Amino acid sequence: MRYRHIFFDLDRTLWDFETNSHATLLEICNAYDLNAKGVLDYDEFIKKYKIQNEKLWDLYKIDKISQKDLRRERFQRTLLDFGINDFKLSEEIGEKYIEVCPRKDRLFPYTFKMLDYLKNKYTLHIITNGFDRTQHIKLEYSNLKPFFTQIITSEKTGYKKPNPKIFEHALDLANAKNNESIYIGDDLVVDILACQNFGIDGIYFNPEKKIHNENVRFEISCLSQIMDIL
Repeated sequence: MRYRHIFFDLDRTLWDFETNSHATLLEICNAYDLNAKGVLDYDEFIKKYKIQNEKLWDLYKIDKISQKDLRRERFQRTLLDFGINDFKLSEEIGEKYIEVCPRKDRLFPYTFKMLDYLKNKYTLHIITNGFDRTQHIKLEYSNLKPFFTQIITSEKTGYKKPNPKIFEHALDLANAKNNESIYIGDDLVVDILACQNFGIDGIYFNPEKKIHNENVRFEISCLSQIMDIL
């Protein structure tokens, strides 16, 4: 058997980030009665939040913004889009989001079936750019934690994907070699090209079947396809 270790991304690969986040944001809009504050369309609020969140995560990935500021500022900027300038409200909502969202447990189809299939054949691990405590809560509440031996987070490691040092650290922790490891993730650049550049084979999870011209080792649109590869 060529592979001995399988490394997974978490958000948007196993844990359905978009669905869980959307449900949390709707709860927050209702809990803080944002309609009465001038947010007349909650779907529009969520759309603008996603834009602001993505911009700020890009800054966080290159260490241009702190974790604490990211949590607050993504809501501060979104509220400003609706003419609401309230630092305290932004901070409160930011903390509430981090408290509620990780406890959501929606996973991608076939997650448990696929992990049950793999767990006796390989040693399974997580490599994620998410916040350490937040990611552990997600794994616990979605009942994923027992499947994984090492859970490597960028916050604890000090390096974020696509930095090769996070893959180096993961292999050290797992006592694994790159040529006997494979990585499964949804981000073509941050996950797949990064791991392949480090000498680890990648499985690109592309459920939306986005068009690209990159040379990837494997590509799937459903997690059930992993069982045909491994």
